[in-house]
Amino acid sequence: MSMMQHDAVICLLGPTASGKSAAALALAAHLPIEIITLDSAQAYREMDIGTAKPSAAERAAVPHHLIDILSPLEAYSAARFREDAIGLVQEIRARGGVPIIVGGTMLYFKALREGLNTLPAADEALRLQLREDAKREGWPSLHARLATLDPETAQRLSPNDSQRIERALEVVLAAGMPLSSAHNEAAAPAPFPLLPIALVPSVRSELHARIAQRFEAMLQAGLVEELEGLKQRYPLNADLPSVRCVGYRQAWDYLAGLISKTELRDRGIFATRQLCKRQLTWLRATPGLRVIDCLADDRNERVCALAQRLLQRNPMRSTSPDTAPTFDW
Repeated sequence: MSMMQHDAVICLLGPTASGKSAAALALAAHLPIEIITLDSAQAYREMDIGTAKPSAAERAAVPHHLIDILSPLEAYSAARFREDAIGLVQEIRARGGVPIIVGGTMLYFKALREGLNTLPAADEALRLQLREDAKREGWPSLHARLATLDPETAQRLSPNDSQRIERALEVVLAAGMPLSSAHNEAAAPAPFPLLPIALVPSVRSELHARIAQRFEAMLQAGLVEELEGLKQRYPLNADLPSVRCVGYRQAWDYLAGLISKTELRDRGIFATRQLCKRQLTWLRATPGLRVIDCLADDRNERVCALAQRLLQRNPMRSTSPDTAPTFDW
C-alpha cells in the first residue's frame, strides 16, 4: 500500500487505562506496524505488573520498542526518548514497517513534537510533588537528593535554599541532565509530521472506575511481591525514578511500614487518578488532536479507520481534528 511510505507518524495518546495498547494491537491487523512505546515506566526491566506492560504474546505478535531498556537503577529522559524515537522511526521505515507511537508520557511527546530547550519549562505537577516531599522530609533532605543527581549545583546552594533546590531538581528530573551543564538552545521540531489521536473518556468517572479495578488487579497479581524481589536484586532507594513510578512509590511505603495495605490500595488509586488528570491536562493543550471516546464499544474500530485515513492523506492539508465530541475531561 502506498501509505507505507507516508512521512507522517501516527501517535496514539491517552491517559492511563484508556485502552491505548489494545487499540494499537487492533491496528496491527490492518498495517505492518511497529510500536514505539511512549511510556517512561515501561522502559524499566523487571517492572512488569505495575507498569501494565504488554504480554509476551502481544510483544511477539507486534514488535514493541523502548520497553525493558533500562535497569531500575537508571534514569531516562525526554531528551533521550526523542533521540531514540527519531532513530527508531527511520529504522522501522527502512525495513518497510509503519511506526506508531503509543503511550501516555506527555512530556516525551511534547519533546518529540516541539523539540527541547535544554532548560525545561516549569512542570507544576513535578513542583507540587517536590514541595510535598519537602514538607515530609525537609529541604535539607531534598538538597541531599540533589547532591546525588547534580553535585556541582548542590555544592553552590544552601541546604535550605528551597527555591533554587526545587528548580535544580525539577530540571534534572524533567530533562535528565544537571542544571550545572544546561544551556538554553533553540528547540527543533520532529523531522517528520506527527498525527496525534487521543483516547479520552466521555465520562471521567467511568475511567476512574477502570483505574480502581486495574490497580486492585495489580495488587492481586503481585505488585508488592514484584517490588520485594527488585529490592533483593538491586540497591534501590526511594529517590530513584523507577521507585517513584505510580504504584511502586505506594508499594515502597507499604514495605517500609509507613502505610497499611488499605492505604496502599487507596493511595495507589488516588495517585493513578492524579496521573490521569495530568495527562488529560496535557492533551487539552495539544494542537491538532483527533479525539476518540475510549469508553466507546467500537473504540478500536474507530482508531483503525481514523489512523488509516490519516496515513492516506497529506497531513499538511489540514491540522483540524476529524472529530470534536464533548467530553468530561
